[in-house]
Amino acid sequence: MSAEDPGTAERRRRFAEEARAERPDLALLCLLLGAEASPPSPGTADPYGVDAAQIELDRLAGLLPHGIRDARAWASALAELLGGRNGFAGSPQDYQRLDSSVLQQVLRRRGGLPILLSVVWIEVARRAGAPVYGVALPGHFVVGFGDPAERVLADPFAGGAPMSGEDAKLMVAGATGVPLEASMLVPARPLETVLRILNNVRAWAAARPERTDVALWALELSLLLPSHPAALRYERAQLLVQRGEFLRGAAEMETYAEIVDGIEPAAAEEIRRRARAARALLN
Repeated sequence: MSAEDPGTAERRRRFAEEARAERPDLALLCLLLGAEASPPSPGTADPYGVDAAQIELDRLAGLLPHGIRDARAWASALAELLGGRNGFAGSPQDYQRLDSSVLQQVLRRRGGLPILLSVVWIEVARRAGAPVYGVALPGHFVVGFGDPAERVLADPFAGGAPMSGEDAKLMVAGATGVPLEASMLVPARPLETVLRILNNVRAWAAARPERTDVALWALELSLLLPSHPAALRYERAQLLVQRGEFLRGAAEMETYAEIVDGIEPAAAEEIRRRARAARALLN
């Protein structure tokens, strides 16, 4: 589906609007993101499964027991409901699948990447009134409950297994070779989580040169977020040229060159040179 399609334009308008809301809805943003990857169900009132997924999150939240107060009790209850009774967990194969980054599909398959499984946990727990937050550890996303200072952590990818401070330290050291820092344990904001999901999608597409369509929509959604790396504009321009859209790509390169000109004039001139080379491909 092209970006000019009315359905795509409307979804992206909703995505941009939600991303700029005072309190962005993480589930809705993830579902609108997932709609870019999921083929629609023809002839239905909910073609991309957005409403159905919200209903499923509500249903799961309604299965949690009432009266939970303690952070560890919340973590245990979510692990029993989602990891135990409903089988939400991840596997190494999930890293090879695009639908592991699609919330609609993760709810259907009961599997996905750590960050998407964490989104399920966060959204189910939040609906039930739990004090829950995401934790964007390097290389692995987990969830926390209660006061962040308590460090009550759980790993949804492992079915909700409790994660001690030592576990987190070993995980970070294994992923990055650096020690765990307190800043790595602060609650992740919704837009940070969404950008990380989009980065995962872009990494998946980068390993598959034939899927420039996926790389393009992931970049375009990233650019709709109110805070994003400026270099993504240049990356999108390069991708357009790669896809044979030479004029659009060249125009975006020139726009990006204007942005960096005051900071790195030599880099700006190199970008302009590449824009001229892209235009020349039409000759």
